[in-house]
Amino acid sequence: MLFKKKTIEQQVLRCIEQAIEPEIFKKFIDQGLLVIKADTAEINLSLPFYADNWLSRLKQQTNDPLTSIFKQQFSWNVTHKIPCFEHKKVAKTNPNIKNIIAVSSGKGGVGKSTVSVNLALALLQNGAKVGLLDADIYGPSIPTMLGEKNTKSTSADGKLLLPIEAHGVVCNSIGFLIEDKDAMVWRGPMASKALQQVLNETDWPELDYLIVDMPPGTGDIQLTMSQNVPLTSAVVVTTPQDIALIDAQKGVIMFDKVDVNVAGIIENMSVYSCVKCGHEEAIFGTGGGKKLAEQFNLSFLGALPLHIQYREDTDSGCPTVAKNEKTTLVAPYLQLAEDIAINLYKDCQPTIEQIKITEIK
Repeated sequence: MLFKKKTIEQQVLRCIEQAIEPEIFKKFIDQGLLVIKADTAEINLSLPFYADNWLSRLKQQTNDPLTSIFKQQFSWNVTHKIPCFEHKKVAKTNPNIKNIIAVSSGKGGVGKSTVSVNLALALLQNGAKVGLLDADIYGPSIPTMLGEKNTKSTSADGKLLLPIEAHGVVCNSIGFLIEDKDAMVWRGPMASKALQQVLNETDWPELDYLIVDMPPGTGDIQLTMSQNVPLTSAVVVTTPQDIALIDAQKGVIMFDKVDVNVAGIIENMSVYSCVKCGHEEAIFGTGGGKKLAEQFNLSFLGALPLHIQYREDTDSGCPTVAKNEKTTLVAPYLQLAEDIAINLYKDCQPTIEQIKITEIK
């Protein structure tokens, strides 16, 4: 009977192995996240990322062969626990923040802030605990996009700022500390220091991911974030346009020089879709983001359309993903959030205390 039990477990593991990425399967086994119980026909999986589409595909692809192996009704017991991933050089400063993801671009005007806001909301909608930091000191737009432009930061103890909650995401921004009409006429070092204060002196709750909306370019603020903040990873936003790609390339190179993992490239404003006739046109060119990803051997995380609703929704303070509507404009962001979470798990190593080896009996 013992031999038969082991054989069933091995067959189940082999079936699952054939259905998912090799590096993910290996980590599942090494970290004790996948446990098969042959006696009760159970598959216990502790997922280190929220990815309903990924999980649905896995179940669908393995359902028939697993039924044949178990020879009875079997069940999946799936839980979620997001690991805290290691940073190569910078020590973790806030135990409440597991992972920090920088959303960057080489130049302004590519829709980086819109992507940041909707990505944060998509991660939240998928199941994660999410925060959002507006790192664009000179042009903070997150308060407006989240419908909180008239809100000001407060402190309960006179030491730490209380983050603002909007649409389920907790956030902070220099925009919550200044008046709309005020211009931040600061040199790079002063702006960088202000950003670190907003990050480190905010009373963040427990977060699986903190999304950082970076300012455009590769200047002082970007270097400060890369060198002094434990960034788990970065994603680079670009349009397909050649001039945007040239600057996005500089952003990728900067992260490489400071040893920050890049989870992939996002191509924004990929195709313009006319709201009246439905005609689609690639007004900024085609395939630029994918070519950039291939050039640096990075993941191409997908193409987001140029649509008036994205702009109207953020202007109104209720970003498209926050509306909880299953539309063709929301689906790309939900998939984007899945892909980024999965790529982090594939590319990064969890901290030592996160790894627990489980013995299969």
